[in-house]
Amino acid sequence: MTGTTGSNGTGNGTGDTEALREEIRRTRVELGETMELLAAKADVKARLKDSAEQARERVREQAASTVARVRGQAAHGVDRARTQAYDTSVAVRRDPVPWATIAAGAVAAVVVLLIVRGRRR
Repeated sequence: MTGTTGSNGTGNGTGDTEALREEIRRTRVELGETMELLAAKADVKARLKDSAEQARERVREQAASTVARVRGQAAHGVDRARTQAYDTSVAVRRDPVPWATIAAGAVAAVVVLLIVRGRRR
């Protein structure tokens, strides 16, 4: 039972040798790929850099979204204040009202403008 007879029964063992060499080659390739994956996971500095870049990008997107939202709200607030001021001026021209009511309208307009400016910051 001992000897150079291969599994293919040729007696020279060439088939077994080639099969072993091919298996060794495949194993080396797989081992190389595994080592590359492990090296990438072990590279903490690069992983932290990637995480920081992703966090920076998220912050940029959130900031842009917030700026757009605040600008929209500010524009709406300004339009509302202008409309209120115009309506007040029309009402005063049409129907004179006491100075206290005019002052209250002016104070309301100033408060709205201050709120809008406060949201911008």
